[in-house]
Amino acid sequence: MTDKTAPPIVPTEGWHVFHLFYKVEHGQWQIFTEQEKIRAKTRLAELVQEIRSAPDTQLLSFAMVTPKADLGFMLVAPDLQAANAWEKQISLALGADVLSPVASFFSLTERSEYLSTEEEYIEGLKRDGVAEGSPEWENRMTEIRDRLDKYLKFRLYPALPDWPVVCFYPMMKRRRPEQNWYALSFAERKELMAGHGRVGRKWHGKILQLITGCTGLDDAEWGVTLFAQNTYDVKGIVYEMRFDPVSAEYAEFGEFYIGLQLPLDELYRRVQI
Repeated sequence: MTDKTAPPIVPTEGWHVFHLFYKVEHGQWQIFTEQEKIRAKTRLAELVQEIRSAPDTQLLSFAMVTPKADLGFMLVAPDLQAANAWEKQISLALGADVLSPVASFFSLTERSEYLSTEEEYIEGLKRDGVAEGSPEWENRMTEIRDRLDKYLKFRLYPALPDWPVVCFYPMMKRRRPEQNWYALSFAERKELMAGHGRVGRKWHGKILQLITGCTGLDDAEWGVTLFAQNTYDVKGIVYEMRFDPVSAEYAEFGEFYIGLQLPLDELYRRVQI
């Protein structure tokens, strides 16, 4: 249960995002009786169901690949009070000392400041010689507005997919004297990000990417979550992106975490609890 007495903390724009990674302490788990194990797994299952039934809230669960972590969760919610309460409950749902946190990341969904505006698209149509008010103009503008609305909605209020492979990593921009992203003008940064975006769009349909911001909230500046059908595409997009100047000259990456989305009963079997 969440604390109903605490006033909600809802961002002016976007939703709160938690990435949570845990080790299962099997030694502690083995101390439990079979009945205690069943009660613990039921408790976590009921908590997951409660969280997923909350308005505008999503909770993904992962079996983590490699011994970096065993279990992973991605929680997206508008109210920080509720999300904070759920995060604490997840950590204890299987019993004290069974889940040990190994990594976490707190961020907000956010719009990109480098997204092309409707005005910029209009200037492009004029340069292409499309007559304002013509049927072609109206059709192109409808397509542009629909695309911008869809993109902005996903950035701020995403519906996360059930694709099996999930990759998460934090990143920052360099501040070296000779490679300081924040010393560049906005026009320079926008031009670089436009090229970066063109590389990413080549993976449309294979990779779904969500960028969340954490400046002032966590140790990095952004969190990158990639959803894919297989690991080949995750490896491919990250490799190709690293040759782009935005990554090659200005990006610093944190640890990478790979998880597999599974139903909770299969997740229990996978992590052997």
